[in-house]
Amino acid sequence: MATVFKSSDREFQETPGKIDNFRLFSDVSRMKKGVEPRNLNFDLRQLNPGQYSSTYHFHRYSEELFVIVSGEATLRTPKCLEIVEAGDLIFFEMEQSGAHQLYNHTEEPCIYVDIRSFIGYDVCEYPDSDKLLLVPSMEVFKRNSGLKYFDGEENIKEKWEELK
Repeated sequence: MATVFKSSDREFQETPGKIDNFRLFSDVSRMKKGVEPRNLNFDLRQLNPGQYSSTYHFHRYSEELFVIVSGEATLRTPKCLEIVEAGDLIFFEMEQSGAHQLYNHTEEPCIYVDIRSFIGYDVCEYPDSDKLLLVPSMEVFKRNSGLKYFDGEENIKEKWEELK
């Protein structure tokens, strides 16, 4: 079944859990219509002046595409800062080369469609803050606090004795 999202039905609400400088608004009409995509997730976003879309990040298991509908913003990637504007398509591949962040450097809102693949899980990395985010559990970890696979497993025989 096709679901049409009329522009006259748009209602932008602030995305919960954001902090100053990262106040992003999303159209809630998808949720109101009960549309829950399985593999192709999407949101219509409004990035107001002086705000960042998210923290600088990349996905290990998800590709992403932004379609700038109106306004403009500055795009940060590993290669450069670049102005993007209405009509532009921006594709972000998986892994570090696809890292990205938008900043609205103008006095007008920037509206864009955020389309991303989803295979049931993802890992997002945040190079500026050295964090990892596990999706969908939304657990956050420091990236460089990793352990070796067998750390903490040295006493396996004692563990088995306890289970007897």
